[in-house]
Amino acid sequence: MYDIVKEFHSGWAYIALFLLIVAVANAAAGLFSKKEFTPRDRKIALFGLIGVHTQLLIGLILYFVSPFGFASLGQMSDEMLRLTSLEHPLINIVGIALITIGWSKHKKLITSESKFKTFSIFYGVGLLLILSRIPWNLWL
Repeated sequence: MYDIVKEFHSGWAYIALFLLIVAVANAAAGLFSKKEFTPRDRKIALFGLIGVHTQLLIGLILYFVSPFGFASLGQMSDEMLRLTSLEHPLINIVGIALITIGWSKHKKLITSESKFKTFSIFYGVGLLLILSRIPWNLWL
């Protein structure tokens, strides 16, 4: 089961990152071009949100079935175990929380500029946090 969940988590990560990058790029383009916020823009941001939330659910399952996840928590002297058991899950949860906050905040905003700005900031910082803690040597 561990191998299946690990492969699914790794494969879905490409989709989730692609959707999130598209959402950040769309928000930044909308902000800088001063265009009107449309249902298409909302859907792009929603797909980014769904992608990272799905990745979080898969990651939580993996965390508890993996020998490098919860079972290795506390082994801080080993850099790789520290990354997989603490840093990667914690920082990615913070990043996904910021993305979720950005989604929630946009609903209360009226102007297109403020919606694009909210998505650019929250989704962008979330993306940077996620990218900073990907275990690249295990993933590629």
